[in-house]
Amino acid sequence: MSEIAGQTGLRAGASAVVNESYSFACMRCGHGWEQSYEIEHHTDAAGHEFVLYVADGKVVPSPLSKPECHHCDSHVVRIMRPGRVASARDAAHRPSRVPPPAGPVEVPGAEGEEREHHHWHLSDLLHPFQRKAS
Repeated sequence: MSEIAGQTGLRAGASAVVNESYSFACMRCGHGWEQSYEIEHHTDAAGHEFVLYVADGKVVPSPLSKPECHHCDSHVVRIMRPGRVASARDAAHRPSRVPPPAGPVEVPGAEGEEREHHHWHLSDLLHPFQRKAS
């Protein structure tokens, strides 16, 4: 999920940049999306560390604090590891491998022999579990 990008392409004052990607799924409308972020590590004038999340070249709020669905504006969003939405989309478009339905089941026995239909009772099914009191 994380990858150190080194010292290239840093904004002013950033000491390091980490690339992270997440998958998101809205639990209200079902919309799914993925987003990659550059997480820039900075130190302010008082020596306190802070981070900036950058997506598509713009500073954005942390996706972990209060994610919002871009489709329905809901805040009930599940955050997952990267690739989950893409793999779900691939599975939805992949032809399913459902085996063909089974045909009629042949009962072993003599050809042309008439079988009497047996009506089962609960006592017949429980008979093996009954013990005689001694």
